[in-house]
Amino acid sequence: MRRRFVGVVVSDKMDKTRVVVTERMERHPLYKKELRRKTKFYVHDEKNESKEGDTVLIEEFRPMSHLKRFNLVKVLRRKQFEEVEEDDQALHEA
Repeated sequence: MRRRFVGVVVSDKMDKTRVVVTERMERHPLYKKELRRKTKFYVHDEKNESKEGDTVLIEEFRPMSHLKRFNLVKVLRRKQFEEVEEDDQALHEA
């Protein structure tokens, strides 16, 4: 069974490669505090369909290069853009 993770795309500057960050919670063995841990994965995106900020599902895959070991399965949620430009225009008109 191949490992699957859900993460957020933090970089889409490379061609057919995305950098995806996944978060998990761990409990400290001695102090029992919940710690947030992050892992960065290099993911192969054949169609360049994901963009920065998207939530994606990735799956373990054969090594594609020195760092790429995961493949993009699907984009779960697109990034929601804020309508900042409209607010700026309203301020300038007033």
